[in-house]
Amino acid sequence: MSRIGSIDALRGVVMVIMLIDHIRETFYLHKQVADPVDVTTTEPELFFIRFLSSLCAPVFVFLTGLGAWLYGRSHTRAETSAFLLKRGLFLILLEVTVINFSWTGQLPPSTIYLQVIWVIGLAMVALAGLLYLPRIALFALAVLLVAGHHVLEPISVEPGSFWHPVWAIIYQRDWIEFGESLRARTSYPLLPWIGVIGLGYVIGPWFSSEVSPSTRMRRLTLAGIGALIAFIILRWLNIYGDAPRIVDPDTATALMSFLSLTKYPPSLFFNLSTLGVGALLLAGFERLGDNKTLARLSVFGAAPMFFYIMHLYVLKIIYVICLVLFGKNQGDYFGLSSVATLMPVFVVLLTLFYFPTSWFSRLKRRRRDIGWLKYF
Repeated sequence: MSRIGSIDALRGVVMVIMLIDHIRETFYLHKQVADPVDVTTTEPELFFIRFLSSLCAPVFVFLTGLGAWLYGRSHTRAETSAFLLKRGLFLILLEVTVINFSWTGQLPPSTIYLQVIWVIGLAMVALAGLLYLPRIALFALAVLLVAGHHVLEPISVEPGSFWHPVWAIIYQRDWIEFGESLRARTSYPLLPWIGVIGLGYVIGPWFSSEVSPSTRMRRLTLAGIGALIAFIILRWLNIYGDAPRIVDPDTATALMSFLSLTKYPPSLFFNLSTLGVGALLLAGFERLGDNKTLARLSVFGAAPMFFYIMHLYVLKIIYVICLVLFGKNQGDYFGLSSVATLMPVFVVLLTLFYFPTSWFSRLKRRRRDIGWLKYF
């Protein structure tokens, strides 16, 4: 199966934006942001960097579902299900070992953060079973999970209960205690993400050879515009779909409140806005076709896991070096002095990361006989 340039380009955009946000998380932790962002205390520059990063997780999970459908074009349903199950379990293992160490630097760890790679793995395991459903049934379930999960918000399971670890993984962002020396943080509750990966799988037929590029672009454009219109109308009504926005006479505060959406777990408005933008970007990349800029973005999108692990470890090493050289200059952290100073770091690192990522993406294309490469 040949790679689709527009999908790799969109995945590349996600990886580039993610790098900005992780640079913020590394060198601007002295100005931490809440979820949803507290617009009364967060400077606009910091808010909009965090807002931009909102695109990453839902678009990547959505594209994972789309990629699963494309994989299934050249494999049986049983083979696709087996691949999703194996890769999902591999990602879960990767999260709790290699990736968690890149964040904590602890071995053995006292804390395990169950974050985006963890939830992608769990969502892939779920999709391994759900892909046997009729397409219309999977679409209905995906919409129900994305739009209807807010009815579960009043349900809270207290620590110590037998069901607490299960509910913490499925929906309630919380700490799971494994004794006095180990605990886990369920940063990405699973349930709505199953809906997102399901939606990606359901639109897969739009990318079949039987659908013309113009039809595909039209469908993606209509879906993206429809999602954004629904988001604007529902957010304005301020009734259901997320934490209520602040109605403030100050234009900047009002706008930030309108766009301050809940990610953990992703609210209806969070997914409508991000997936709407993602669909429009995908349509735009389809329209651009062969383009040098898109080709460079596609390099990051063609080897996302390689890029993900590499950038986390490089950021950790740089932070430790800065800490040794300059000490804790921002309270408990070493940090940069302003949001603006994050941008030169981003440009330099993105340029440096391009070359090893390009090498690895070429290796994946050249050595299809090495089975484990496809997991990266």
